[in-house]
Amino acid sequence: MQQNNKTVKAVVGILRNADGEILIAERRQDQFMGGFWELPGGKIETGESNEASLARELKEELNVDICAPSLMHTMCYQYPEKTVYLWIYTIDSFDGEARGAEGQNIIWCPAEKLNDFNLLPTMKAIIHKICLPAYYWITPENEPEEALLEQLHAHIDNGSKLVQLRAKTALNLSFVERFYQACQDAGVKLILNTINKTFSEPCDGWHLTTQELLSLSDRPCATDKLLGASTHNLIELEHAETVDVDYISIAPVEPTKSHPDRAPFGWDKARELVEISNLPVYLLGGMSTQNLQRAHSINAQGIAGISQV
Repeated sequence: MQQNNKTVKAVVGILRNADGEILIAERRQDQFMGGFWELPGGKIETGESNEASLARELKEELNVDICAPSLMHTMCYQYPEKTVYLWIYTIDSFDGEARGAEGQNIIWCPAEKLNDFNLLPTMKAIIHKICLPAYYWITPENEPEEALLEQLHAHIDNGSKLVQLRAKTALNLSFVERFYQACQDAGVKLILNTINKTFSEPCDGWHLTTQELLSLSDRPCATDKLLGASTHNLIELEHAETVDVDYISIAPVEPTKSHPDRAPFGWDKARELVEISNLPVYLLGGMSTQNLQRAHSINAQGIAGISQV
């Protein structure tokens, strides 16, 4: 039997209320994958722009009029019976009171609780992106333990919500535990990027080096932990999706002090890789918080760095 290669193009809206909660809807039982929860949106009709389609779908589904949607990400998802291309928009302003205008159940939910629902597979990747911060700090090499803890507290005070503890030499487990406890006390997530990972260390997740990534064929940890990976090209990016990581970093975008011998690939190449990736992408290499707006303009998740983040 010939495989059905049906292609569907659709828009998705991330609708937030005044409390920052996100609206999700339960698919009716008479629909494809009925009973699953999803963000609102739908198919793009022939001759219709993405923004017009989004406005129409949310009016039909929720009886709201959206204002100034902003494109956040694009992605492609392969179901057995069809390929779905998605354009994902954030919507922070709308008129009207949202309701299930087509008989569907809806709920406003804090971002951190979204994964408690039985989500469509395409939605899980989007939810990861929603929940990840716009930047994260990477710890410098060869710093005394107490100095790293002092720097951690300074970054926490400045609003950091995600930290990568990176070390090319073995760290004392008692120090990792202290570092993690400080993160937990502040509501900050800790990602470990250390040698000889066991994927059982006390942390919220792990970051794979490119070599580690390419050595894997499956995800090495549970999905309730974050998993990131360093990538530099299309082959590595595609393998990261195969391994089912939650985000990737690409580097170096600009010249960097930590890798002065590595030629930067620039913003045009960064844009190209972001457009190809179905995963949230962090930009590294010479990045500071001043680059955030530019990173978001090419639909990257954000930036990461050591000295300027």
